[in-house]
Amino acid sequence: MLTWRVKRLRALGTNIVLSVFGEQDNSALVAAELLIRQQESRLTVNQPHSEIMTINQLAGYDNTEISCGTYALIKNAVLASQKHFGFNALIGPLVKLWKIGFNGANVPSDHDIKSRLLLSNPDNIIMDDALHTVKLVKTGMELDLGGIAKGFIADQIRSIWFAYGIRAGIINLGGNLLFVGESPRRSDGRWIVGIQDPNKGRNIGIGTVIKPACAAVTSGIYERFLIKGGKRYHHLLDPQTGYPLQTQLAAVTVFARDSLQGELEAKRLFFAGKPIPGWEKDPNNLGAVFIYQNGNTQTVKASIH
Repeated sequence: MLTWRVKRLRALGTNIVLSVFGEQDNSALVAAELLIRQQESRLTVNQPHSEIMTINQLAGYDNTEISCGTYALIKNAVLASQKHFGFNALIGPLVKLWKIGFNGANVPSDHDIKSRLLLSNPDNIIMDDALHTVKLVKTGMELDLGGIAKGFIADQIRSIWFAYGIRAGIINLGGNLLFVGESPRRSDGRWIVGIQDPNKGRNIGIGTVIKPACAAVTSGIYERFLIKGGKRYHHLLDPQTGYPLQTQLAAVTVFARDSLQGELEAKRLFFAGKPIPGWEKDPNNLGAVFIYQNGNTQTVKASIH
């Protein structure tokens, strides 16, 4: 009888669960873990040595030659940041100033926020496609791919699993989900995805959405926040103001063909605060569920069951 094989690990700052169906050994799971460890060592900003940390340490002084894959990810992140729809891979100095979700969280002064905004301009980065070099123009700038790295890695794991001939699998990188192949639980091969209710406790959902193999990525304000002086400050900072985004949304879950795209589109829709006209016409965007702080929901190309 075919069954699931599951591997659990701690990496990328989160709890990861990798599941494959119908396999006779753990080869595909081991390969996925090796990939995660390798990419974490290259992309982390939580350890003193990585490709990203080298770029940050040389900010304002020199450029850094990096590996092909890391360069491609950085370029993708920078180009998205320069579109100014909410995602910003250079917002690290502001995140470290607020520290929301970490020890020492505080409400900074307006002066300090404005100073850090000057270090968060995604146009102040020089990239050389021929040499694979990256330079941050100003001292104190920081590149942080935390908002896009999980999607990048999930897509890579899926490619590895395809090479192993995986029939069905689930990649769960701390709530960033990517479904691979056809679900063995339904005759139509589609997957049942639970939608968290951000206005209630963890694992309490508002319902489910049924989709073919896809990524499911959520942006929300309900898990990391600071309460100061009776006011609540969430962790999603507006790159234009340096303050937490003013929004009526609690969360938005996006369904996309690729996890990397899902990461970006979740940020795009969350910062828009509502459905974007024509967004659903992109064939790679498979749907979205908006949940507002007042408990109302709104869907695009998705039905809640």
